Amino acid sequence: MSSCTPKDPPSTPPYTLNSAVDNLLKNEFDLLRKKGEKHELVEKYAIDAIPFSHPDLPKWRGEVTAYVGALVLDEKSNLMVNGLVDDVWQDSQGNLVMVDYKSTSTSKEISLNDEWKQSYKRQIEVYQWIFHKLGFPVSKTGYFIFANARKNLPKFDGKLEFEMSILPYEGNPDWVELTLLEIRELLNSDAIPAQAPECEYCAYKQKSAQIVKSIKEKL
Repeated sequence: MSSCTPKDPPSTPPYTLNSAVDNLLKNEFDLLRKKGEKHELVEKYAIDAIPFSHPDLPKWRGEVTAYVGALVLDEKSNLMVNGLVDDVWQDSQGNLVMVDYKSTSTSKEISLNDEWKQSYKRQIEVYQWIFHKLGFPVSKTGYFIFANARKNLPKFDGKLEFEMSILPYEGNPDWVELTLLEIRELLNSDAIPAQAPECEYCAYKQKSAQIVKSIKEKL
């Protein structure tokens, strides 16, 4: 049984298959990074970009210090903001392109329209904001590489087969700084914010608290 100290976050089951796909894609793009060449999938989608080479790339990807990645200080809010990128490309104009890998298994057409994928978009925009703060020119267009595992094959044969696709996203990180100021204001406030109606976690915690309270009252 593992022990938990006050500084440890609550543990969750690791997404080991997703991590394996991420690592394999990183290895694949790193081979081309050394050569300064495009990936065949990037060629297929006619994207103007090659893998970006930089000595800080391992740090940005969290390979040097876990859970840190690219890190900046927002002077207005005095908050540190970090993000672990999957990859960074560079277009022919010298702009950095934020890239995120996503693993899934679905028979639906891959898109960014699902409600829960809006967080993907915010993720890319935070990366764009961070790298702009780091002093790099950053493209407004980011990309998601989707690895979609096929589950309608007649046999497993000890391997997964993936259909690969790339989806572009035009980011707008203008909201980030205002949100950081709102976060700082909330952290400095003595008032507890109201529960957001769409927050499933809030509703769950509220209901569980009611159940615990009713049990205690019966004891």
